[in-house]
Amino acid sequence: MNNFFSGINSFLETILFFDIFFGSIDGVRVPFLVAWLIFGGIYLTFLTKFINLRMFKHSFDIIRGRYRTAEDVGEISPFGALTTALSATVGLGNIAGVALAVSLGGPGATFWMIVAGFLGMSLKFTEVTLSLQHRVFLQDGSVMGGAMEYLSRGLAQKGYAKFGKVLALVFALFMIGGAIGGGNIFQVSQSLGAVSQEIPFFKDFPIIFGLVVTMFAGFVIIGGVTRIAKITEFLVPIMAVIYIGASLWILAYHFEKLDDAIAIIFHEAFSTSALYGGVAGAIVQGFQRAVFSSEAGIGSSPVAHAPVKTKYAVRQGLVALYEPFIDTVVICTMTALVIVITGVYAHDGAYMSLIEAKQGAALTSAAYGTVVSWFPTILSLSITLFAFSTIIAWSYYGERAWVFLFGTRYSMVYKLGYLLLIILATITETAVLVDFSFMLFLTMALPNILGLFILGGDVKRELEEYVAKLKSGALDEEALR
Repeated sequence: MNNFFSGINSFLETILFFDIFFGSIDGVRVPFLVAWLIFGGIYLTFLTKFINLRMFKHSFDIIRGRYRTAEDVGEISPFGALTTALSATVGLGNIAGVALAVSLGGPGATFWMIVAGFLGMSLKFTEVTLSLQHRVFLQDGSVMGGAMEYLSRGLAQKGYAKFGKVLALVFALFMIGGAIGGGNIFQVSQSLGAVSQEIPFFKDFPIIFGLVVTMFAGFVIIGGVTRIAKITEFLVPIMAVIYIGASLWILAYHFEKLDDAIAIIFHEAFSTSALYGGVAGAIVQGFQRAVFSSEAGIGSSPVAHAPVKTKYAVRQGLVALYEPFIDTVVICTMTALVIVITGVYAHDGAYMSLIEAKQGAALTSAAYGTVVSWFPTILSLSITLFAFSTIIAWSYYGERAWVFLFGTRYSMVYKLGYLLLIILATITETAVLVDFSFMLFLTMALPNILGLFILGGDVKRELEEYVAKLKSGALDEEALR
């Protein structure tokens, strides 16, 4: 199995990597798709006139239900869609991914993660708006949306029907691969690594852990998107409070070191130190892990937003702004500060074996354990909840891609196969899976952002119409009281 994943990694690397300007930066190979994501985020931020800042308050008003209308059509609430998407993004990327970013790219990677989160807000707004513009209601009552639909239908409207269909098919295949690798196997293997340190039984019998997770996940996954939304509406606030609360405790405990940690982060963000690859190493690691965490630009979470009850496509795009902000700017930054303050990322430290094995979750657990001995137990609970919520959300993403390719009648085949892979993940090595997951996630951005470039003008026009209605008071008049 490891040889299989290694082979795929090698193939994807030949496609995704090239030396920027025909030469590496600070000796670091720069993935083409990291540059692609940066350029896409900058372009869409300017195209939407800094939507990530100017509509921030209005977005919050939508989330709290102020702008519900009698003409809203869909299956789930805007908040339910947000929590479903957050359950996929607020996961081990925030715990394992951030620890790996800091340990491999240095503390400066934290700064670039925040920048990636800021740009990701514009990416997320655009792709979710497009998902709602081109969603389709199927005969069984379910909704098809996401990059598959706006790439095929949106590009067809522009006169690129064949090209759009090819991009949509390629994206759907990558989405299924991303669901299997990053949304399932990686989540299980990383959570098992952290939990088994607290419960040695699972270290000796890992398959039991897989069976337990499979049983609970199966109950939710087979119930469809409405059950997934209900579970995530309950889980996401709980796991966020637990994790943020524990992180704030550690930061308060080390309050006198906080200024130094922030200074190190800013200094290393622009440092030419060769230890972590200099500026290029910090940027690459920061953006890679931020993308893996928030998924902005890769086209996955628009699938979760497609079934939302709303009248305006752009309205749910504004709700989606909060995903990269909560996930990356808030939670990832907290994790990074904990890693930096406790010093577990150091290459000459006692945790080098975890860094080499890419056991990011275990590294974060070690950081928590330096403050309070029982904190790793709390972190293990958080990791389990994060992993579980990501598994069920990504099951839906992959299932929609599967339906796009093969039709609704084969949906159950995918769900059962997805559940079996949870068990497989407990007996598979982790290090190869980490690389495999990141490669698949980045690959999804290639067709998706190309579509965002072509269709971004449509989003801009609808946004301008929406803002005009907001300023005129028309949106307030039609809102339910």
